[in-house]
Amino acid sequence: MAGMTAQRRLVLASQSPARLGLLRQAGLAPEVVVSGVDEDALDAPTPGELALVLAEAKAAAVAARPAAAGALVVGCDSVLELDGQALGKPADAEEATARWKAMRGRSGVLRTGHCVVDTANGRRASATASTTVRFGEPTDAEIAAYVASGEPLHVAGAFTLDGRSAPFVRGIDGDPGNVIGLSLPLLRDLLAELEVQITDLWAR
Repeated sequence: MAGMTAQRRLVLASQSPARLGLLRQAGLAPEVVVSGVDEDALDAPTPGELALVLAEAKAAAVAARPAAAGALVVGCDSVLELDGQALGKPADAEEATARWKAMRGRSGVLRTGHCVVDTANGRRASATASTTVRFGEPTDAEIAAYVASGEPLHVAGAFTLDGRSAPFVRGIDGDPGNVIGLSLPLLRDLLAELEVQITDLWAR
């Protein structure tokens, strides 16, 4: 079509199926390139800053690769803040069980760092989105069954809104997508900072 510019490529620097699903539902068609960043090697003073540092590290690692040349690279990382601690993916079933027993009946804040790198010009924009999560009170038996499903070992905070733990979450204050792994409203804002309209990235 005359006058149409070539569509920008969007690269997701994450192997999270939930993040990929959110982007696809919003009309985007990202390629996935896993960053390989060692999350345990990074640290920051607060959980919100840690989520941002991790997101920036993932985006930068992928943006530096030849496969990402000319693309917009999106890096995200989520942690659950509970009692001032940053809780990522639990190490094992025992930790996931202990975590759920600590969380039930309480609220935590899911913090997801977002970083967008425009490899065409080297510019980047980043920010953290925060959503309060109010946990229900699953019984010990329900927690045991949930941990046995394996799901909590693959998600930050040992829970997700789009899976088997959904019945154990009473409610949230903020963006539900952020809890699943990526805040689309924040992504739109970050793209706008880089002078890219999210509607221009819709799959044609």
